[in-house]
Amino acid sequence: MAIPAHYNITNISIRTARLSPFYSPKDLAEFGQYSLSKMETVVVGATGAVGQEIIRLLENSRLGDRGVAALASSRSAGAEMQFRGRPLRVMDSHQHDFAGCKVAFFAAGAGVSRELAPVAVRAGALVVDNSSAYRLDPTVPLVVPEVNPEQIKQGAGIIANPNCTAIIMLMAIAPLRKFGRIRRVILSTYQAASGAGQAAMNELIEQTKDYLYGAEIVPKVFPHPYAFNLFSHDTPLGIDGYNGEEEKVMSETRKILNRPDLLINVTCVRVPVLRAHSESITVEFDGPAPDPFDVRAALEAAPGVRVVDELDKFPMPVEASGQGDVLVGRLRKDLSNPNGFCMFACGDQLLKGAALNAVQIAEAAIR
Repeated sequence: MAIPAHYNITNISIRTARLSPFYSPKDLAEFGQYSLSKMETVVVGATGAVGQEIIRLLENSRLGDRGVAALASSRSAGAEMQFRGRPLRVMDSHQHDFAGCKVAFFAAGAGVSRELAPVAVRAGALVVDNSSAYRLDPTVPLVVPEVNPEQIKQGAGIIANPNCTAIIMLMAIAPLRKFGRIRRVILSTYQAASGAGQAAMNELIEQTKDYLYGAEIVPKVFPHPYAFNLFSHDTPLGIDGYNGEEEKVMSETRKILNRPDLLINVTCVRVPVLRAHSESITVEFDGPAPDPFDVRAALEAAPGVRVVDELDKFPMPVEASGQGDVLVGRLRKDLSNPNGFCMFACGDQLLKGAALNAVQIAEAAIR
């Protein structure tokens, strides 16, 4: 079975990822000349799905101009990666003292972040953490640069990278704030295998082969058969009936928008797509919903958003995968509610949903 290259983490071709949407060429020239010329950048969890994407993005960022240190667990220490055409040897993250590190990306899980992020901060590094360890810490900024860049200024040591599902949704709804106060958001997600890493992507590929050839399907990464199936997101259910992913999206959205009063309801579902999450979004305003033409104009002007909204064209994972924009379409008023507006979004979970957003945070923070 031939798998398109842009679906595979190790063969990804990043087509339109924009690392610095807020800066002019002059800004970037000054940014590189004065701020980044003495940088050393570290990636913790470099061999994981998100870590690999961060390494790849740093190849085209001035954050990588002074070289990159790739750190991972002791099991991966000694492995070899590539950076700007040269070998990059992976080192044990627990043996690294972070001396000289100015920017540290953490993509190795909450436990590692809790243990080693403070070590990196004490060594003088800015930490951008992709785990859930610090996202709801009131002292740590939780940032989507296109949505709440003002929070970056408040970061002292650690800046948290939000949940991928929340990032994609916020990229779609944040430009609508100009039309009035958003009272409520209803979100249903269709989440790809990439959210659970390369092992989950491999499982989907292998199960699809087994299904087509009539072989027995044996789940390993997920608790349920994945090929030609879908199921509630594989995070644990709470006593209120909501799973962990749903709880993250609701809590993080309120923090990022500084809206503890925001009414939001989320249903997260895992679907048999290799990479790029899709989301059905309904936004309810305090007053009448805006005209679709005006919403389209606002989204077209928003950095990092690409409107795909024609009669025969709409956001799809196959188009969202491997590029940095969040695709937004199916723009329409809610026929059941005069204050409601509906849309559909797709975004690459590993790029804007994780690695790209992290690199953008670091670039903006240094700037």
